[in-house]
Amino acid sequence: MSSYSYGEDNMKVLVIGSGGREHALCSSFASSPKVTRLFCANGNAGIAEVAECVAIRPDDIAGLVDFAMTELIDLTFVGGETSLALGVVDEFEARGLRIIGPYRRAAELEASKAFAKDFMRRHSIPTAAYFNADSSDNAVMELESGRFGDASSPVVVKADGLAAGKGVVVAANRAEAIDAIRGMAGLVGGDAAEKIVLEECLFGKEVSILSFADGENFALMPVTRDHKRVGEGDTGPNTGGMGTITDGSLIDPLVLEAVVNSIIRPTLRGCIAEGFPFRGILFLGIMLTATGPKLLEYNVRFGDPETQAILVRLETDLVDICEAMLSGDASQAFSSISWRQGSSACVVLASQNYPSKPRTGDVISGIDLATRVPNVTIFHAGTARSTDASPEFITSGGRVLGVTATGDDLASAIRSTYQAASQISFAGMHFRRDIGR
Repeated sequence: MSSYSYGEDNMKVLVIGSGGREHALCSSFASSPKVTRLFCANGNAGIAEVAECVAIRPDDIAGLVDFAMTELIDLTFVGGETSLALGVVDEFEARGLRIIGPYRRAAELEASKAFAKDFMRRHSIPTAAYFNADSSDNAVMELESGRFGDASSPVVVKADGLAAGKGVVVAANRAEAIDAIRGMAGLVGGDAAEKIVLEECLFGKEVSILSFADGENFALMPVTRDHKRVGEGDTGPNTGGMGTITDGSLIDPLVLEAVVNSIIRPTLRGCIAEGFPFRGILFLGIMLTATGPKLLEYNVRFGDPETQAILVRLETDLVDICEAMLSGDASQAFSSISWRQGSSACVVLASQNYPSKPRTGDVISGIDLATRVPNVTIFHAGTARSTDASPEFITSGGRVLGVTATGDDLASAIRSTYQAASQISFAGMHFRRDIGR
């Protein structure tokens, strides 16, 4: 069992995951004077510059537990949804290990969109009208019944299970929706598409609202806006995220108060009522409609690339926040969390053919030049070294780098981000040039 006592400055921390989100988390933990050894399972080439990467997959729960026990890890932070859905928090706590993230039952809020929609209904949380179909045939029959409008009406088609941000199709009409239903298993895999959720198509501006939660109390993070589609002007297929911004203008304070009172508080109360108090990162996808904010979906962890844009503005030690969350009553600590004033922006540099079958193995140049731009941080997602001794980074995934900058206002943050991005190149590199615009 871990021997760490809060207040000591000799802490061993483990971060689970391998993307840009985890690089941002590792960078935050590495800046804490309380952390003396930092591990990441399984990490990437950029993370290896700030943490010790260990070759354990995020879905290898037994391997993660064994590692944490052997290394006497004092605190573990779960980056991605897969580990949470597999019950990593339950397994760690059963062995007396301290870990940040929701229990497996609470993780169902993300792992099953059907479960989440029913949860919203049970707790009167404003959301789109929906239908949970137990098969693609059932989903098509529901569409043809006219419940979601006539043949020309838009409708949202979602895979029930985890799909790395790619399991949502906003269909312009019934024919497109039926095509999406029939093709969902091929897009995200049969397990994720075993059930299909149909939703009324909401209109408005979308924002992401994240908060730290200890089960009952919560602390809001800077409001963000993600850019999901691969092409400029929000065109093309959905991706895991092509860029994000934080800025005070994204939501009116009165609307944010409505989100807190009609969505966040009822969610936390509902989790308690159903026997799975939510502790960890609560992520809300919100549509700001003409009739008020409505919940699109839950995530139960930091987003990617939202994390990159959020954590560069965090001034409070992330270790202290985690300790407060584990204490069971973080209300006082939550009220003193400090954020850098201004705005931030993150632009994702992607590999050729992303998001379908990204090309890998291309040499990346210009990272050193990009980091010379003031207020810029480069977070690695899909990178590797060509050999263990090589100084060169190469591409190893679809989303390769998250070029991130802070600024006194959004315009300056965006300007710095694109100035830095222009210094980087690799074969087939593409990125959106309209993030935040």
